Amino acid sequence: MSGGGGNPGLSSLPDDLQSASTSQLESRQRGLVSIILATYNESENICDMIAAILAAVPDPVEIIVVDDNSPDQTWKIAIELNEPHVKVIRRVNTRGLASAINRGIIESQGAYIGWMDADLCHPPALLPTMLTSLENCDVVIGSRYVPGGKDDREPSRVFTSRFINRMASFVLDHGILDYDSGFILMHRTVLDSVSLTPTGYGAYFIEFIYGCYQKGMKVVEIPYTFTERTRGTSKSNSNLLQFGFAGLGYVTRIIRTRFSHLD
Repeated sequence: MSGGGGNPGLSSLPDDLQSASTSQLESRQRGLVSIILATYNESENICDMIAAILAAVPDPVEIIVVDDNSPDQTWKIAIELNEPHVKVIRRVNTRGLASAINRGIIESQGAYIGWMDADLCHPPALLPTMLTSLENCDVVIGSRYVPGGKDDREPSRVFTSRFINRMASFVLDHGILDYDSGFILMHRTVLDSVSLTPTGYGAYFIEFIYGCYQKGMKVVEIPYTFTERTRGTSKSNSNLLQFGFAGLGYVTRIIRTRFSHLD
């Protein structure tokens, strides 16, 4: 962990690997990478998403699809790929983004673990850069709001998201610019110290990142461009009023997160 001495980004790796960069290691030496995809009605995207991850991250890699019994049978499509690197979990009586990610964490085996949206709005091509960045930190976030990043959604959604993130940065006071990114990769050992609250849609991410800082983790943001999905239906609130109410929920959780972590 970064709270110790030496090279914090590689402190969780065996001693004989700590002096070598990820780019210099053969993929079999690097350690397994686990990517979690929480899905619901992503039948139009899941095949391309899995293919893009496998193209970006060389073996060893596992993709864990946690599907909440999608009516469009996303889970079945993923199973029928018959891809040995893919594990599919179909949840019949449970729904929710955060709890799906938490289930994926429990099922994962990787030395590195992360999650991202399954609709291709988070670019799998960024994963190698994120993985290399873990040589010098504990957690890497794909960020829309650091220099070089961009949010290409409709203006009302961008405005609400920026407001939430600026409030989170002010209240939580750690300099992160994209507190609700949802695009993340980390050393598995981070999860020994910081747990994920398996409730809610997106605000869980704010709590998790704040918890990482509270435990002394080094968190780095890497820029990317967030694009609107081109296929399927967004799981975010469908109209501006609903989106605004969701934003109020974020604000409440930000304040609660700040004061619940006070000693």
